[in-house]
Amino acid sequence: MRAAILQMVGTVPVCGEFPEPVVGDEARDVIVHVHAAALKPVDRQMASGAHYASGGEVPRVCGSDGMGHLEDGRRVFFGGPRAPYGAMAERTVVPRAFTFPVPENVSDETAAALPNPGISAWLSLAYRAKLVRGENVLVLGATGVTGKLAVQIAKLLGAARVVAAGRNQQALDAVRELGAGATISLALPAAELSEAFAREAGQSGFQVVIDYVWGQSAETFLSAITRKEFAAIQSETRYVQVGESAAPTITLPAAVLRSTAISIMGTAGIPPREVLTDAFQKVMAHAASGALQIETERVALEDVEEAWERDAQGRRLVIMP
Repeated sequence: MRAAILQMVGTVPVCGEFPEPVVGDEARDVIVHVHAAALKPVDRQMASGAHYASGGEVPRVCGSDGMGHLEDGRRVFFGGPRAPYGAMAERTVVPRAFTFPVPENVSDETAAALPNPGISAWLSLAYRAKLVRGENVLVLGATGVTGKLAVQIAKLLGAARVVAAGRNQQALDAVRELGAGATISLALPAAELSEAFAREAGQSGFQVVIDYVWGQSAETFLSAITRKEFAAIQSETRYVQVGESAAPTITLPAAVLRSTAISIMGTAGIPPREVLTDAFQKVMAHAASGALQIETERVALEDVEEAWERDAQGRRLVIMP
């Protein structure tokens, strides 16, 4: 069968012939006939050796999840292919428990591309930040694939106001159409950026911040909300650190934590299965209704090498076997 094969960690996969997957335990595993597999940052990290789980045998097939059908014809989203098999192939083998039904009116590309970033954004907002209807949300890094979904999901969860922050002004303008009430350019000089954060926070502040960038932007925001005097606290900010596209570290003055009601937390790994399943079902239901959208680009399997090193500019590349 054809597959995107990684011959050596640290290289780029190429399309080639790979042995057919075999089910070892029919009660546990199933064969999936793959329709589409999204090319995600984690796939690149795994291939480059940058991810903590990059080890394992080579050659192997790339791709950690995708969309396809089972032998009985059911359309499913799947994850966790059994090594050395992966999602970017004509067929793969996965745990039966890691297959989830896909609504019929959701396209193959959307079904492959949406769950990973969509569930991540949903869990960050609903499970970690525990967003309450009527609260204000700031998304740092709102022009990326997951950031754009976070803006949409915040509105679906009842946020009163969503502010989108990012470096690409053209992409920021487009995010307004997804539900952002205001935008902030992270390309502004630090002093102007601090003023923009303070202005958009206003008197009510941000109850939830979802951060995909970290680094200087995070430092500037935290400085902007640091109190310079003793004052009564109006509300708490729940700050969820998700990504580090700008930098992996920040400097955090103690005054930020002492003067402001803020809780800084991470995404905290993988939640219980029932939480994941509920998030998947809700994300796919919103996709089926048209309320949740992701921009995709189809890529033929034989073009995976070229696509691997390409910046999709806020779109999710989807490998089509």
